[in-house]
Amino acid sequence: MPTKKTSRTEVMKRIKALANPANRAAMARFGIRATKAYGLTAPQIKRLAREIGKDHRLAQRLWATGIHDARHLAAMIDDPRAVTEAQIERWLREFDSWDIVDGCCRYLFLFTPFAWKKAAEWSCCKKEYEKRAAFSLMAYLAIHDKQAPDERFARLLPLIKRAATDERNFVKKAVNWALRQIGKRNLALNRLAIKTAEDVRAIGSPAARWIAADALRELTSSAVQRRLRARA
Repeated sequence: MPTKKTSRTEVMKRIKALANPANRAAMARFGIRATKAYGLTAPQIKRLAREIGKDHRLAQRLWATGIHDARHLAAMIDDPRAVTEAQIERWLREFDSWDIVDGCCRYLFLFTPFAWKKAAEWSCCKKEYEKRAAFSLMAYLAIHDKQAPDERFARLLPLIKRAATDERNFVKKAVNWALRQIGKRNLALNRLAIKTAEDVRAIGSPAARWIAADALRELTSSAVQRRLRARA
């Protein structure tokens, strides 16, 4: 007998039951702009996702609510095998906070066949959250795609350099994050990332100087160098 699917109505009842007005009010302190949210914590949403399991149809219905917590849950339960390129482009255009960007990249986009393609394409986006998605996805690829050859990451470095003059907070932080994560994969990429950071520093804009200084501080640190040498 097939397992009964969870309905959107059931899930929304559970989300509302967990509502925390204090958490919702605190979101603004972290730069999270959510007009519709119930203030669930990340562990609560992850627990719901584990209980529900993968459900592509339900994920679409939860995303369509426009509710912050429901959209986080949608990214966690959607099945990347069922996700289309049109869907992730549609979700991209509806991003309204940096944490939804990162959640979608971490739990869903990363595992689709389009991840590498979109990381490059979205680096040319004009809107802040859409552009952040490119570099958030690059960072997660650097962390989780253990089989990708160095050449794929090396081709991302010019895109990082090109975006390093963007002064918008959520873009420059993601650009910096992508650069650091690529530079922590191995010694060869570390050298390339350090060279990229030095090139970025030479640009001289406030964002470029901040990105470069922060990346160089970590990538040249004794802790990172020691770890990479041990791994080599």
